Amino acid sequence: MTESSTVGAESTNLKKFSTKEVEGHKDKNSTWLIIHDKVYDVTKFLEEHPGGEEVLLEMGGKDATENFEDVGHSTDARTMMADYLIGELRDEDKKNTNENVKKWGAYEEDKEEGSSWKSWLIPMALALTASLVFRFFFLRSN
Repeated sequence: MTESSTVGAESTNLKKFSTKEVEGHKDKNSTWLIIHDKVYDVTKFLEEHPGGEEVLLEMGGKDATENFEDVGHSTDARTMMADYLIGELRDEDKKNTNENVKKWGAYEEDKEEGSSWKSWLIPMALALTASLVFRFFFLRSN
């Protein structure tokens, strides 16, 4: 079974939480996070988190999707998340739908596109311009 089909199968069996329920879990005794509309209990992971427990506690009880994606977590970190998954948001509380948020695998596609000739165009144009300006002024002064 592929990863995407596993995720789809999981989400049908997950317990549903409201945002209000999650908001009540924001301290060291119970820390829950929302990432991509899924609810994670990271209380046991606080001391193990490589970025320090403060990072998780700061986002406790909140939607941490944007912060999570901004950091650029590894595939291993994303795999570990399954150990802390306890549910998902109720449909009416979801805001990170597929239309609004790219799945993490899509970012790899963006990186590949970024290595195309287009990503070299601006630096090459700047280098050519700098070279021409240098030669013009250097040859003029001699």
